[in-house]
Amino acid sequence: MQHVIVRGIERRNIFRDNTDRRDFCKRFSALLVDTRTDCFAWALIPNHFHLLLRTNTIELKDFMRRLLTGYAVTFNKRHHRAGHVFQNRYKSIVCEEDPYFLELVRYIHLNPLRAKIVADLERLNRYQWCGHSVLMGTNTLAGQGTDDVLVVFRQKLRGGP
Repeated sequence: MQHVIVRGIERRNIFRDNTDRRDFCKRFSALLVDTRTDCFAWALIPNHFHLLLRTNTIELKDFMRRLLTGYAVTFNKRHHRAGHVFQNRYKSIVCEEDPYFLELVRYIHLNPLRAKIVADLERLNRYQWCGHSVLMGTNTLAGQGTDDVLVVFRQKLRGGP
């Protein structure tokens, strides 16, 4: 499992509006389904994004190349610009599933709240640019698995491992 972080070059916004966010989510979702990659958490912030992924049929570098290249080409065309969209290469942290899984899901899904994009948990429940709203059932993203995450949260609530 990998925690992936991608930032805009010079800390610039890589999601300027909902059209950018929709395009990214459409690409991301299609790629998740096409490559059978498991997504446990994700959040879009104007100048960066976080993903918690487990690849199955494709290496992470190939998944990210397809996602980032396609998005950058469209972003540049749409905004009449040229050049790099992303700062350096994406950052990827290998994560053990058991001890830090829930903490990572929480960390990623609370990002919009910490960044003051949403004011409170109620708004986070409906914020469509984050996997939290998918877990809450208020939005959908094909390819985001909710069962694995919800099972672990249920076990934790019941005092299980």
